[in-house]
Amino acid sequence: MRYRTIGTTPATRREVSVLSLGAMLFGSVTDEATSFAILDRFVEAGGTFIDTSGNYAFWTDGSQGGHSEELIGRWRRSRGVGDEIVIATKVGARPLAPGTSYTDNAEGLSAKVIRESAERSMERMGLDRIDVLYSHIEDHRTPVEETVEGFAALVAEGLVGMLGVSNHAAWRVERARALARQRGLPGYEILQYAHSYVRPRVDIPDALFRDGNLGAAGPDLVTYLREERELVLVAYSPLMSGRYTRTDKEFPPDFRHPGTEARLAKVREIATETGATANQVVLAWQMGHEVPIIPLAGASSVAQLEENLAAVDLELTAEQRAALDATH
Repeated sequence: MRYRTIGTTPATRREVSVLSLGAMLFGSVTDEATSFAILDRFVEAGGTFIDTSGNYAFWTDGSQGGHSEELIGRWRRSRGVGDEIVIATKVGARPLAPGTSYTDNAEGLSAKVIRESAERSMERMGLDRIDVLYSHIEDHRTPVEETVEGFAALVAEGLVGMLGVSNHAAWRVERARALARQRGLPGYEILQYAHSYVRPRVDIPDALFRDGNLGAAGPDLVTYLREERELVLVAYSPLMSGRYTRTDKEFPPDFRHPGTEARLAKVREIATETGATANQVVLAWQMGHEVPIIPLAGASSVAQLEENLAAVDLELTAEQRAALDATH
């Protein structure tokens, strides 16, 4: 395993594995025995960065979520896991009532909700402190000042180490970070967005963004990351739910454009050259990117995890990287 530093404050920054394990479906779609086996193997291989959320996976049974955090808690207690494993979770997108969703009834990002959600997550996972706490989705009802101060209060109390943000417009991220700087408060340091080698169209509206999808790391966000070098991108859905290697899964509408086919062909060409899988090439491309990226890859079996872990040791040549980057 290889590692990189996240965060800038000496007291809270951490060394984490260059590959993060997504636990979204653990304890729901992925049964407990399989989830435990995947977590055990990840840690055995040197993995130290696990990602979840307080609302995972509410959509599987019409609940408010909590399945993933509860399973991680059971796993931590049964294995005696301590703070050597960095756990990230999220607040803001938990449905307020069973049978609803984050698109119509999200908990939001008020100071009260941030505290209550963080405390709920800590109780579920048996944590004294959350290493990374993300603002999961935008909340247009709560003033940004309240959200910034609500997160900062948890850091000041030692309940949270670092702050992150996901699925926000880049200008909202900068507004919140600027406000935190002005007030001498901790701000967002970890940015979690959808990111893969194939690129989506960003002009197609979705349930959260009527003017086009801002949940993916598009040009504005990547440019921001290039300028703000202390920030790190945690890239979710890097393998597109297996679409690089599975012909039975169609790409979503926002990926159905000529660039997708060109990039698929290129990544498969590099896979043939290296003797790796297309998935491994994508992960290696992200891990060695000039913008600091930590792929966040889920797995529903130990075999899938093994494939992802092998990407850590895949070294792409400068020529291969240039060929991948030049394909549009």
